[in-house]
Amino acid sequence: MARDTAIPEGPAGRRRRLVVLLICSSSLFITYLDSTILNVALPTLQQDLHASIAGLQWVTDAYLLVVASLLMLTGSTADRLGRKRLFLLGLTVLSLGSLLCSLAPNTGSLVALRMLQGLGGSMLTPISLSIVRNTFHDHKERAQALGIWSGIFGVAAACGPVVGGILVSSVGWRSIFWVNVPIGAAMIAATLRYVPESRAPRPRRVDAPGQLLMIAFLGSLTYAVIQGPVSGWAAPQILALFAVAAVSLAAFVAVERRHPEPLLELRFFRSRPFTGASVIAVLAFVVLGGFLFVITLYLQQVRGYSPLRAGLSLLPATIVMAAAAPVAGHLTGRRGPRIPLVASGLCIAAGMAVLLDLGPGTPFLQVTIALVLVGAGLGLVNPPITNTGVSGMPPAQAGVASAVISATRQFGSVLGVAVMGDLVTTGVSSGLARGQTHAVALSGATHGAWALALGCGAVVAVTGYLTTTARAQASAAAIAGAPAAPPAPAPAEQR
Repeated sequence: MARDTAIPEGPAGRRRRLVVLLICSSSLFITYLDSTILNVALPTLQQDLHASIAGLQWVTDAYLLVVASLLMLTGSTADRLGRKRLFLLGLTVLSLGSLLCSLAPNTGSLVALRMLQGLGGSMLTPISLSIVRNTFHDHKERAQALGIWSGIFGVAAACGPVVGGILVSSVGWRSIFWVNVPIGAAMIAATLRYVPESRAPRPRRVDAPGQLLMIAFLGSLTYAVIQGPVSGWAAPQILALFAVAAVSLAAFVAVERRHPEPLLELRFFRSRPFTGASVIAVLAFVVLGGFLFVITLYLQQVRGYSPLRAGLSLLPATIVMAAAAPVAGHLTGRRGPRIPLVASGLCIAAGMAVLLDLGPGTPFLQVTIALVLVGAGLGLVNPPITNTGVSGMPPAQAGVASAVISATRQFGSVLGVAVMGDLVTTGVSSGLARGQTHAVALSGATHGAWALALGCGAVVAVTGYLTTTARAQASAAAIAGAPAAPPAPAPAEQR
């Protein structure tokens, strides 16, 4: 069935839809909780497993590599075979992978098991988003639901550092992977009871060439970005991977133009809001992934904080992030996405500007101001890009449209950790060669990362403005086959 016809209208149906929203939001919660907990545990994990910074990048990015590679496949498969079915499979695999990660004896096995986690994670974010998209049919209710769904990442970000710090300090880094197991089990039981099955009204043909080419494109590009800092960006194998990605993308475009029922309708990208949401998602999550990776190293290795104190120190960012997300969802539902998108970019840029002279003796008040600004920017961005990315798309391809937005988020996180991690590694080596202490060298090495993030914030603000004009909204309406109107009411000043 194309829609959640098992959910009746009226008060009972509304309560049921809210339960479905809670379940889908919880899947996003465990996904982001896993990421933010892991960042706090990295220095302790590095000591226990004798891992290099490159090894830590792989522990972080192995999960993201698999997720980014398979999102399009799982999103389209869910549209065809059933969203509830694949959602349950994803919960099971993620929970099992988390349990096995806690038993990893070395860095290599942990990386492999993180990839198993990624297999489950690739089924959760896009499918839960498409379930929400198909559960709420009213535009305003959908915008608010999508705001709640995407705002959960701020709650997870707020909980992750503190929970991670407590677990790492009291039990050890392995305990951070236990959290997903009981939550996953509870979600499986709730999904079986409350979530109705849904799929596209008419199953589309399997686009095998498109699926394989998309996996080749995302997999080779993501691997090249992760391994580039380790092998060198000009290394033959890295250049070869980039070449494979370019050829795969070109072949994918050619195949999709000719396929009667393509994996991805290329006309989606004629929608300026959809394309803008994809670009903004990459840039915002470059900032999120890289910022958490670098600031955690700074707090623990420069300022000497314990994992728990480092987690507590991040609360100014994570609490504001959690508070800003529902505000952005409300603004998007009431007035359109422009205000939260532009404000997000400006806050990110301002926060990173405050960190440009970061050093071992920087007053923590200055660091706190930066954390608040960055947290506000990252909290404001997710609801509008989620709503913009899926609201104007045909319901029959909700899974694929959701997967595109999810893939851009994941790739942004990979890119942020890889590039900012490379900037820090290179900067530390240069500083040590000049006779600096490790603390001075590391804090100085963060400056390049903050400058990159500042640029990302500026581009987010500009893109957010340009993709919310009346002409941009009309392009989205034309793609969806609807009258030229924005997905949510927009005030006159946004036109």
